[in-house]
Amino acid sequence: MLDLERLLSLWTEPLPDEARAIEAFREFYADPVLVNGSPITAAGLVARARAQQVAFSDVRLQLLERVESADKLVIVFVQRARHTGPLQTPLGEVAPTGHWMERQIIDVLTVRQGVVTEVRVVGDELGSLVRLGALKLATDAGS
Repeated sequence: MLDLERLLSLWTEPLPDEARAIEAFREFYADPVLVNGSPITAAGLVARARAQQVAFSDVRLQLLERVESADKLVIVFVQRARHTGPLQTPLGEVAPTGHWMERQIIDVLTVRQGVVTEVRVVGDELGSLVRLGALKLATDAGS
């Protein structure tokens, strides 16, 4: 199926210049690819990968599960990284904390003709933001 190690390295290793980075993503992803129902171009994927690489250093991925069928690849992994750059989130930018971050991620990849045409991704974003100190959970005032 897919060379998962090479695919994941697009997200964790420094990318080359823009044109070569886009081509590298096109080796693995349709252009555009559907991500949680929204079309994202190869250039958009490169921008997302670069933003992650700016926000985090010392990135480590630990694969927990891998399940394959004829046209699906499901991976469950833990991402650990140090938060050393600005992190863009739906709630706004989180300034670098220097803290270690850990989040569990589930990706369901649809693969057709050797490329990923759709990604369903679920990640523990809330837990990550709490662990970075960017959010505080409300506690029950009565306890």
